[in-house]
Amino acid sequence: MSVKYTANVKWGKESIEIQLDPSAGASGLKSELQSRTGVPKERMKIMPKSKGLWKGMLKDDFDLTSLKLAGIKPPIQMLMMGSATLPVEPVKKTVFLEDLAPEEAAKMVEPSGLVNLGNTCYLNSVAQCLRVIPHLRDGLKSYAPTNNGGGNQQQTQVHALLLKSLLSTFETLDRSPSAISPQNLVMATKMAFPQMAQTGPQGQPMQQDAEEFFSSIMGAAATQLRGDDLIGAAFHREKCGEEELNGAVNVIDAVFGLKMEETLTCDELSTASAGDDKDKDSMETDANALVEPPVVTYDLQRKLTCNIQGGSDASAQTNITHIGEGIELALTGKLEKYSDALGRNAQWTRSQKIARLPPYLVVQFGRFYWKSTPDSQDHAGVKCKVMKPVGFQGVFDAYEFCSDKVKKALKVARDKAAQEEEDRVAKKLRGEGDEDDKKEDGDGAAMETDNAAEKEEEMDDELKAALAMSVEPELPPVGPGLPSDFQGLYELFAVVTHKGRDADGGHYMGWVKADNSDSRKADKKREKIADTDEDNDDWFVFDDDEVSPCKTEDILKLKGGGDWHMSYLNFYRAKK
Repeated sequence: MSVKYTANVKWGKESIEIQLDPSAGASGLKSELQSRTGVPKERMKIMPKSKGLWKGMLKDDFDLTSLKLAGIKPPIQMLMMGSATLPVEPVKKTVFLEDLAPEEAAKMVEPSGLVNLGNTCYLNSVAQCLRVIPHLRDGLKSYAPTNNGGGNQQQTQVHALLLKSLLSTFETLDRSPSAISPQNLVMATKMAFPQMAQTGPQGQPMQQDAEEFFSSIMGAAATQLRGDDLIGAAFHREKCGEEELNGAVNVIDAVFGLKMEETLTCDELSTASAGDDKDKDSMETDANALVEPPVVTYDLQRKLTCNIQGGSDASAQTNITHIGEGIELALTGKLEKYSDALGRNAQWTRSQKIARLPPYLVVQFGRFYWKSTPDSQDHAGVKCKVMKPVGFQGVFDAYEFCSDKVKKALKVARDKAAQEEEDRVAKKLRGEGDEDDKKEDGDGAAMETDNAAEKEEEMDDELKAALAMSVEPELPPVGPGLPSDFQGLYELFAVVTHKGRDADGGHYMGWVKADNSDSRKADKKREKIADTDEDNDDWFVFDDDEVSPCKTEDILKLKGGGDWHMSYLNFYRAKK
């Protein structure tokens, strides 16, 4: 086997790097250059630049093996002259999609859809959203069925079949360039949840609730994906210690779970001692008054609810127009509870705050409610849908819904980010911008820049000294898998929508954000939504087996208010 040497051929303004094979002779060298440049061999003039090569122009009968190429400093330098008159072969050969293996073809085309097997759009839409959550997929890959869920053996087997079918569906979608049938997943779902196997009068499958399917599959997975090993596999052993998990014992609660701090205060009794600014009479009255201490409990939820306050409460005075308002309404309320101080039932105020944040946050819009029908013959009631519009953005800020302890940790990162932004803006206003601009300003500007840099270094030293004197203790983590500088911001990456006025019918679709990492690297000035600073990223809409591209501006129109698709489940992930 002949030894090849790296050579650099200068041709006009171009430099062509080749692998020089001495055994191929001068003719072989010229043939390669002809294919790379389009210059005919007979019109090609090649001259040496490195010492130790031939003298003058290279002749066709010259023996390249006679040269001591190993002693020449690489790369070997040559100069070529000649005009290109022949077509140049492409550097990369054209490969047609039909010639690729299915796994490779699936990476080159739009994501694959799922065939509707009879009112299974509720399953298809949720599966497409869960498919792009790597923590869930990694947990499923490491799962080995055992009877560790605490249930009976039969239930464990059914849940194991469901989880394996879910993972298999994800992996088949990754490999297939066209739509696939989720037959195994549908069958496993109906076995695990018999209520989803209901049929209509004609024997056709009945439409099911997408949120009910999501909650059911999360519950089944929570009973199976238990233990530190599975949680560690889902998070790649990073930021998933006991302090970060804060009570989460399975993959689902670690990935989606919110630890909620609920505080109950009695409205009919004082819950605090008298204030310093009160007069003596009021202080004496408060001293004799009964005091009911607040009741604080902790609970686990796997999603937040946006209370639209539509038809479920006709006397409601709150008009919900935004997701934040609906979540705030759902986290607060009134209830009747026994008071130990009063010895009877009393009115209490309920307030919930997030005590542990998840890496993935799911928000359900309260679109459906049950309406009683006392005047009907069967008095069975009817399931209705709230059509009113409720807006949302591509970024959700969870800060205001957190407990004081979590807020304290988030505030450090938020203040730091705000200070960095202020410094960046201040530098821009002072004209301390790009390096190219500084070079063009001349020596005078360079001296000013050097002086400014020296002053800045002195200020940095003073700032470091001040910070060293006021070092605060490290704040506790706010959730598993979240970075230490997490600010409580989540980006929208998937949506399940419902279209139609019938709560037991209609059509579900999934909307999933595409991987926009390539556009971030290639183009710093990304497309923005008109009159906003929000990126207009690429998305895909999954209408069962039909997949179409769309944009962020199309997603933000899914707020409801008509017969168009409206958001029902919003999936968010922690913003890095």
